[in-house]
Amino acid sequence: MNIDVLAIGAHPDDIELSCGGTIIKLVRQGRRVGIVDVTQGELGTRGSREIRAEEARAAAEVMGIHFRTNLAIPDGNIDKTPEYVLRLVTVIRSVRPQVLLIPHSIDRHPDHESTHALCRKAWFDSGLRRIETTENGQPQEAFRPRAVYHYMQWHQFEPSFIVDVTETYDVRVAAMRAYRSQFYDPQSDEPGTILSTPEFIESIRTRLEYYGNKIGKKYGEPFYSLTPIAIPDLFTLNT
Repeated sequence: MNIDVLAIGAHPDDIELSCGGTIIKLVRQGRRVGIVDVTQGELGTRGSREIRAEEARAAAEVMGIHFRTNLAIPDGNIDKTPEYVLRLVTVIRSVRPQVLLIPHSIDRHPDHESTHALCRKAWFDSGLRRIETTENGQPQEAFRPRAVYHYMQWHQFEPSFIVDVTETYDVRVAAMRAYRSQFYDPQSDEPGTILSTPEFIESIRTRLEYYGNKIGKKYGEPFYSLTPIAIPDLFTLNT
């Protein structure tokens, strides 16, 4: 199955929290979108790997994506070892996305930074024909996505572009709330985290409003590109 966009996150819920509105918008535009969760989030303070797997399935259904998988790399031990790189290369070559959405290189959470490094390495190696991978016992062809964009998590950066997600905001919130174990629940007896505070969802909304305001929209999701972005002409810009 070939897809258009592949979003990769360190933990289940990373994509929903950072670029879920963009994912939903792409699906509504008829694009085929997939998600790779690098770990099962088993070191998280709240929930369990089984609970988070079920929440990830529920969130995927809300967003309407076409493909989701988990690399089952140990939480807290993400590294660009040959084994882990090949796991991701195999997925990239299997679904052959044109665009990768990956974490930014600088972030509060070490797993997010490690996932960035893993993604960059796998993106490059997926295009090298002398790096061999197989799927269902058959050799895969080399393939490298044409574009890689970074989404924002904790660390803020100056965006290369901002996607208007005003029309998908409500569904974005529904996808986030599928991760019930992670967010505020006055009935829960699990330890508190930053995500489980009553203010966390509001902080996400505030950030989206901030970046939306920069483009004259209600809500926006920021992205960063290492390379210049070509446009056909000045009139394709929405300013």
